[in-house]
Amino acid sequence: MNTSTHPVDHELVETAAHIARTRCRGENHTMAAAGRNRDGRIVTAVNAYHFTGGPCAELVLIGAAAAQGAYDLVTIVAVGDRERGVVPPCGRCRQALLDYYPGVRVVVGNGDGRRAVPIAELLPESYVWADHQTEPA
Repeated sequence: MNTSTHPVDHELVETAAHIARTRCRGENHTMAAAGRNRDGRIVTAVNAYHFTGGPCAELVLIGAAAAQGAYDLVTIVAVGDRERGVVPPCGRCRQALLDYYPGVRVVVGNGDGRRAVPIAELLPESYVWADHQTEPA
């Protein structure tokens, strides 16, 4: 895989970490996500854990961004509660992020290994939902 890294948006990481520290309580909310829209706005969200599955923070962020009119996220990061640091997106979230924002960069890693990578590099040889839709009749 050819990994392209971009500068890490430290303000975005700190925003997600702040939300994780101050809004994640107990077992229902354990992850926070923050996304920067192309216009500079930052949108935040937390996961909604439930024994039936519940959406990850990144999926909640997609809806929260739309609710705020932020339709062009350029960078996203998720941070765990209890000072767990940056957590990479699960496979389901990687696929959703690729389909909603094919050019988004995702912050992954911690410490000296922290970097921002294009979502496509987290899902090599990926299925792109829009590429497989039939033409309208």
